[in-house]
Amino acid sequence: MESHKEKILVVDDEASIRRILETRLSMIGYDVVTAADGEEALDTFRKADPDLVVLDVMMPKLDGYGVCQELRKESDVPIIMLT
Repeated sequence: MESHKEKILVVDDEASIRRILETRLSMIGYDVVTAADGEEALDTFRKADPDLVVLDVMMPKLDGYGVCQELRKESDVPIIMLT
């Protein structure tokens, strides 16, 4: 029987921050998917169906507040704002 690994979506426009969070969260057993901007975040969210979103505020195309508003229209997934 396969156990469910919780999935976290990490959204940040800085590649170094995405890498650090992805590495550390993976090391402690989470399945991590990433996105580099707000539009990519929404697309990835819909495809990956994460259990948690770690969301940067200042991003190109669509900022973290805009992403949060869109996510709330379709989900009550927990969101941690990264500022």
